[in-house]
Amino acid sequence: MTETPARTISLVVVDDDPVVRDGLRGMFAAAPGFEVLGGAADGVDALAVTERLDPDVVLMDLRMPGGGGVAAIAELTRRGARSKVLVLTTYDTDSDTLPAIEAGATGYLLKDAPREELFAAVRAAADGRSALSPAVASRLMTRVRTPAADPAGTTLSAREREVLVLVARGTTNREIAAELFISEATVKTHLTHVFAKLGAKDRAAAVAVGYDRGILG
Repeated sequence: MTETPARTISLVVVDDDPVVRDGLRGMFAAAPGFEVLGGAADGVDALAVTERLDPDVVLMDLRMPGGGGVAAIAELTRRGARSKVLVLTTYDTDSDTLPAIEAGATGYLLKDAPREELFAAVRAAADGRSALSPAVASRLMTRVRTPAADPAGTTLSAREREVLVLVARGTTNREIAAELFISEATVKTHLTHVFAKLGAKDRAAAVAVGYDRGILG
């Protein structure tokens, strides 16, 4: 029986520094399972390149002359782009992290992240899983738009907490369903409740709030 090879994840690298773009291209070219389709020097070019090449993942820097990353992420989200955006930047201030996540970024890593962590984050992003590091999540604590005190009726149930913990580990809905012995439809229902209770619009934001409230430690 012939083993089916794992799919190759395609990428576009967006960074105003050509040395960084070339370095990331070389790093991913040397690793199996990745293909860098192209690059861009700012957010405006990123939109055109992403639309033309349709990569699985866009590695997006944030602060770039000629067009920042947050605006590009928001526009890709507005256009309904298939590509997932993984922020890769040197900036982890409150004013950088939260806007990027709110704009629609699937994950957020710093450029000093170990190579294997970056590879894992790209794979997670390609699968639609959040790739938000705990260190970055902690930076969001004071800026996540949720009430300071948990109002009555918004406390997560035990099962909802279990689902959120698995989401934070990068587990897919299918894997969560298998681990908890429930259907994928039930997982989606739990996630809908989690998002509503935490005031989060997606998985990454829910994980950030989870760290903020101590649900995830």
